[in-house]
Amino acid sequence: MLLALFCLFVVVPAIAFVITYFAVDVPSPQSVAATQGQAVTYYYADNTEMGKDVPKGGNRHILTPEQIPDIVKKAVIATEDASFETNSGFDIGGILRAVYNQVTAGKGGGSTISQQYIKVASGDDESSLTRKWTELAKSFKMNQTYEKKDIISAYLNIIYFGRGAYGIESAAQAFFAKPAGELNASEAALLAGLIQQPGRSENPKVANDRWNVALNRMVENKFISAADRANLQFPTPVPQTDKQQAGVVNPFIRDKVKEELAANGITDDVYYRGGYKVYTTIDPKAQAAAEQAVAEGMKGQTDENLLNALVAVDPKTGGVKAYYGGQTIVKGPNGQDLRGRDWANTPQNPGSSMKPFDLTAYMQLGKGGINSTFDGSNNRQFGKQTIRNAGPGSSCSAQCTVSEAMQRSANTVFYDMVVNQTKPGPVAQAAKDAGVKPAPDGTAELFADNNIALGGGKTVISPVDMAAAYATFAGDGQRREKHFVAKVTNSQDEAAYSAPEEAKPAFSDDSDKSKQIAGNVTESLKGVIPFSKLKCPNGHECAGKTGTQQHTYRAGEPASAKDANSQTWMVGYTPSISAAVWVGGDGDKALKGKNGKSIFGSTIAGPIWQKFVSLYLNGKQAERFDKVKIIGGDDSNTVPSTQTPPEDGDDPDQTGTPSTGPSTGPSSSRNEEDPPSSSKNPPSSSENNGEEGTGNGPGRGGGGRGDDNG
Repeated sequence: MLLALFCLFVVVPAIAFVITYFAVDVPSPQSVAATQGQAVTYYYADNTEMGKDVPKGGNRHILTPEQIPDIVKKAVIATEDASFETNSGFDIGGILRAVYNQVTAGKGGGSTISQQYIKVASGDDESSLTRKWTELAKSFKMNQTYEKKDIISAYLNIIYFGRGAYGIESAAQAFFAKPAGELNASEAALLAGLIQQPGRSENPKVANDRWNVALNRMVENKFISAADRANLQFPTPVPQTDKQQAGVVNPFIRDKVKEELAANGITDDVYYRGGYKVYTTIDPKAQAAAEQAVAEGMKGQTDENLLNALVAVDPKTGGVKAYYGGQTIVKGPNGQDLRGRDWANTPQNPGSSMKPFDLTAYMQLGKGGINSTFDGSNNRQFGKQTIRNAGPGSSCSAQCTVSEAMQRSANTVFYDMVVNQTKPGPVAQAAKDAGVKPAPDGTAELFADNNIALGGGKTVISPVDMAAAYATFAGDGQRREKHFVAKVTNSQDEAAYSAPEEAKPAFSDDSDKSKQIAGNVTESLKGVIPFSKLKCPNGHECAGKTGTQQHTYRAGEPASAKDANSQTWMVGYTPSISAAVWVGGDGDKALKGKNGKSIFGSTIAGPIWQKFVSLYLNGKQAERFDKVKIIGGDDSNTVPSTQTPPEDGDDPDQTGTPSTGPSTGPSSSRNEEDPPSSSKNPPSSSENNGEEGTGNGPGRGGGGRGDDNG
């Protein structure tokens, strides 16, 4: 019996290992390099070529062991495989962990540098026992064939570091603009640390954490002294530039594609290795319309602080049809080309474009519907805080329907709705149900305090998320994950990834109920369009909401800054397209339009939105929203009427801070064309009720004023 077990568990595996050993070959760094750094070809939704994404690592250089500094080798050995000098190419503990993870469906294993080399060389990242067995044999053979200095050099010549850089020479150039031979201990530690997380090389916290890990392990392995480690400073990488990408693939679209692919198995380290063809959801007509609409809408604007973004999503698929995040290349302080910031992916206070989520939560909880009534009069008191509407056009009666309040953007109605009916938490959940996703790094937040009612305080949403969330309203309450990639094929034209097509009811487990809620939101938003002096595309029904956030005036600023706004929105949709337009500043800046007056959601963002949907839908079949039963009110079948738009100069949709005192209380509003006086729009209470203000940036108290229709 013991002999049988010995043969089964020792002799047979040993024979199999010997057979495998002689059957496999160890690829050379030159042969591996030939498969790395391949261009990725992008296609539009109509299968026409968008362009190529070429790696930025530069020409590949295979360095000899003598050309790679010892400090670089030591940094990588300490960080990735401390037993490198003594192991035979594998780690028994790592193998046992791999077996355990295979049985328990876990991940990870603790591969040696030799095993990592083999894994990269084979291009096979699958954690199967067969792959591990072959990898083990190749790693062992590599250590029997080559010296350790040759193995670590081979590894450093092919491993991925981030920034499209394969190999230590390309990485040294990409991160520090110098040859690998000139890398110092601090720079070597950063590059060594990034090997585990190359796709997050541009995240400052990740980079700093990985640098510290590498240095600590170098001290543990006595490669540097603790005193030397204490004197080292974090090495700041050179700024990235997308100059090579200019005129090829829009880098903002490329980054969103890469983010999506990484979440689905095509990670950054293999992205340039597969000869991939990426078929995006971007519609060339929609993209051209977005760029034209923004260009025409911003024509004549002289405020250099004005920035913009436009995103369009297909409600029927969740595919992003157009994505404009601003200038992709900007000039640096020395005139150099630098990467622009993607404003379409940057969270901002949504102002009153948040109000549809207030209404959604109100209906989800069964509190009422669009015919329910609230007191829409101005200057209402909530505890110690006075909430104001924006002016004569924004207030309504003490029996104001929710539908009319949405058109007028009556702040007092929606603040009352959230504070006294739904509470803030369900509003945040309603936005998440629609498709708003907090960012992994915490920059996008749906902060569940009272300020969420008017879209201020710590509540911030990106234009791409806002377009996707409103697409759920347009899509009859069915949420489809927003995505940029339809499918991906490899160099052999084999399918490597396909986007999921699943749709889920967003606002209720019951699809019919979810459709009814979404349809009621749409009914309330239809009248906002003419009230904001905008028009639907010819023959198409549309709905939407504007949003404006007030600049917080500071001592020493010019008097004109008291009436200025810092963020503006127009988010709207037809049955076949949802588009979010943002025009604002980088932070809380006092913005002015070309006429020197304050900007609102209806003055720049609104016309850009109108131009985009008109261009995109031109020639397409006319479409109307499905009818649904109205929720709430005395007559459940009453469809609300459109109210009379305000006169020029009125802006009934704007929210902001109280005009006097250091209040950190919730939002209030006033008419920005008419400064407050003793006779109208008196300032709100300056008493602090302990709540966060609705400031323009996350975490900043002091407030914002909401939104506009005028």
